[in-house]
Amino acid sequence: MSTDAVPRTETHPTDSVDPTDSEGPTGSEGPAALTRLRLPRIAGRAPARPAPAAAFHSVTAATAALLGLVAIGAAIHEPVLIPPLAASAALVHCAPTLPLAQPRSVVVGHLLGAAAGYAVATAAGGSTWAAAVAAGVALALTTLARTPHSPACATAVVIVLQSPAPGRFVPLLFGATVLLVLTAFTASRIRRGAPKYPAYWW
Repeated sequence: MSTDAVPRTETHPTDSVDPTDSEGPTGSEGPAALTRLRLPRIAGRAPARPAPAAAFHSVTAATAALLGLVAIGAAIHEPVLIPPLAASAALVHCAPTLPLAQPRSVVVGHLLGAAAGYAVATAAGGSTWAAAVAAGVALALTTLARTPHSPACATAVVIVLQSPAPGRFVPLLFGATVLLVLTAFTASRIRRGAPKYPAYWW
């Protein structure tokens, strides 16, 4: 007894549409209907555009958090806002359900990135070659620790290239990551219907 099955052929909305048919699928809509049918293929698999209110809320909250870091830095005369923290703010406010955006990943990830940066800088100096190695080490550490957070790799690079004093930099980095997490937690409770942040704490 044969178990061969008839192969399935995938059909698409446009397969049965004759592009030369000026009447179109319904006989009256013509090219406009054909364009609507082909649109999913053109649009790709990118995520849907968020609602204007949701996008405004996320962008405003992220910007406010970063401005808060700048204000703290101005008050204590220390550069608190570094590029990796801007990337972290974008993650926690605009993609709050991703593993990369959870508090465990944000806080511990940056601390592991800092550890990788200082370790590599001590062993190999402050060259761009060492910075690339530090980013790889940070990626390995965050992967093993189950704290995926891509901006942490950038933190390692910043440390190797700029050599900030660890006694000042690490406490400020820790405080900044905690502030980002708390602002995201607060912002998610302000707008009704917003995804609750965090998805998990640890």
